[in-house]
Amino acid sequence: MPSSVHEVLIELVRRRPTLVAELLTSTLGLALPEFDHARVDSGDLPDIEPTGYRADLVVTLTDADVPVLGIVVEVQLQRDDDKAWSWPVYLTTLRARLRCLVPLVVVCPNERAAGHCRRPITVAPGFTLSPMVLSPADVPVVSDTHTAHERPDLAALSAIAHRNDPERDSILTALAATAHDSADGKRYIDLVLAALPKAAARHFLEMLMTTDTSPYYSQYFKQLYADGMAEGEAIGHAKGEAKGEAKALLTMLGARGLAVPAVLTAEIEACTDHARLTEWITRAATASALEEIFGDRTQ
Repeated sequence: MPSSVHEVLIELVRRRPTLVAELLTSTLGLALPEFDHARVDSGDLPDIEPTGYRADLVVTLTDADVPVLGIVVEVQLQRDDDKAWSWPVYLTTLRARLRCLVPLVVVCPNERAAGHCRRPITVAPGFTLSPMVLSPADVPVVSDTHTAHERPDLAALSAIAHRNDPERDSILTALAATAHDSADGKRYIDLVLAALPKAAARHFLEMLMTTDTSPYYSQYFKQLYADGMAEGEAIGHAKGEAKGEAKALLTMLGARGLAVPAVLTAEIEACTDHARLTEWITRAATASALEEIFGDRTQ
């Protein structure tokens, strides 16, 4: 499971390589040659000495198995002056290997990095490289459920690109509606959970838990649960563990729209029985009423 914005963005393109080709056309205005297939190739460029040169990702468009366009994809989170020396090498080497045009696409999750990456790179007199940069402003806002269902990859990219923007919640709402579409849809949601800031990820997780009666478990859910446990342990081992579990349980109940009476809330917060809390949490994952979890305690 990718654990950083850089890895998540690369994984999005790896899962659907035509995504970068579509963005080249729709957002950056590049006319693409006719192609019938897009594949992900290794970013390793072993024919370069020294052998430390490696692009984040290479997408090759082919027509009848003949390469017609090679796309070097780089994710850049911040300014890195060394890229002005390595990027031209990636392009010229791949161009010689594929014998076709090779643009450079730099994906930047913030405008500051994008501004720096847009600067032309003078390689030699008469040879200037102008990177094609995708910034958050270039990624469409996918806030309608129809588009999210049809294009979960684009919806996921939209959620990550606009994770700090006012449109974020409307994008996450549309994406949450796809949570139970398919196993592939779940994987896109896990990628978004991994890339969002912690507070936004918690909020998105709450959305996911209320979209369907079937429980939604993800890598991030496990981490969120572990975080609650860690916060509790800082207060005191056994007592802290119970406090973390109680907090996780109350968060789950609220996310599922189950109103907890004040008396029951106090009982949950005061409970130090690890086995009992674990049983309640397990029941809460699928319960539609408090009685299914706590029995007579809800009276």
